[in-house]
Amino acid sequence: MRQDYRIYFTAASILLVLLFVADLLTGSAGIGPGDVWLALTGGDTEEGTRIIVNNIRLPKALTAMLAGIAVSLGGLLMQTLFRNPLAGPFVLGISSGASLGAALCVLGISSGIISSALPLAGTAGVAGAAWAGAAAVLGIVMAASRKIGDNTVILILGMMLGAGIDAVIQILQYLSDEQALKSYIIWTMGALGNVSGTRLWLLAWAVMAGTAATAALCKPLNLLLSGEDYAASAGTDVRQVRNIVFIATTLMAGTVTAFCGPLGFIGLAVPHLARLFTGNSDHRVLIPATVLAGGSVMLACDIAAKAAAIPVNAVASLTGIPVVIWVVIRSRRHP
Repeated sequence: MRQDYRIYFTAASILLVLLFVADLLTGSAGIGPGDVWLALTGGDTEEGTRIIVNNIRLPKALTAMLAGIAVSLGGLLMQTLFRNPLAGPFVLGISSGASLGAALCVLGISSGIISSALPLAGTAGVAGAAWAGAAAVLGIVMAASRKIGDNTVILILGMMLGAGIDAVIQILQYLSDEQALKSYIIWTMGALGNVSGTRLWLLAWAVMAGTAATAALCKPLNLLLSGEDYAASAGTDVRQVRNIVFIATTLMAGTVTAFCGPLGFIGLAVPHLARLFTGNSDHRVLIPATVLAGGSVMLACDIAAKAAAIPVNAVASLTGIPVVIWVVIRSRRHP
């Protein structure tokens, strides 16, 4: 590894740790660093402080870091596969599929649309329904990809599928009562505080599996930067790589969306930040750089959201939008 990369990774790792600690120290309850340390290490501190730190702040900070890594790696995979700087982890309709699952769970029963057809939808939970929706969309896209070899057509198919799903969600919203509609809108704002226990373990395993799959694709991803024909001529099974990318992206982004709600623009923006700071398109560098940047950005968004008492999705969008605008302007200047 070159010296400048070691400097970047060292600095990025230190920043990630500092932001994680800052997230633990931030909240409505004023808890000092010493009390946080005692709570984490089992020292002598108040029971209320121990509960706040270990049961609320620590799981939320871990969720923010894992969610940032997941959606950022998903964005990197999509941008490489489609060779499109504006591709994100949700371009295949993953977010829309998860939103449909949540809408059917929250809105469908109140409107009477699925109460008789799917009696278990209400008990399965919003997270389970959202993940099932994301997985269903993945199944449709993968089935289509077996028939279609053109990534551009698959991209358009995913966008159209997402648009159709959004239309169905609008119908459900129109037919739903006020309380159910409010619950669904709150879910779309994103939340990192509802992931603990089994959910946190599931999120961690999903992120680790997706990260491992992404790391294993370093060489084929580098070859895909030069086009599918070049990658195929170098011995890459493009269809197999595409399927692995689809599964890894859905596993990571779908799980995050199911547990935390849709977190906009982070997956689209962070890979560009990683490229900017490293000045490199080699995935052997980009993948760890994206992991560190994604975790740091999402932790920073959580800190800002708690400080301003606003939804984390709003902070994530406001953080990512300037980067997207910069990418568009830059691509216009350097076609």
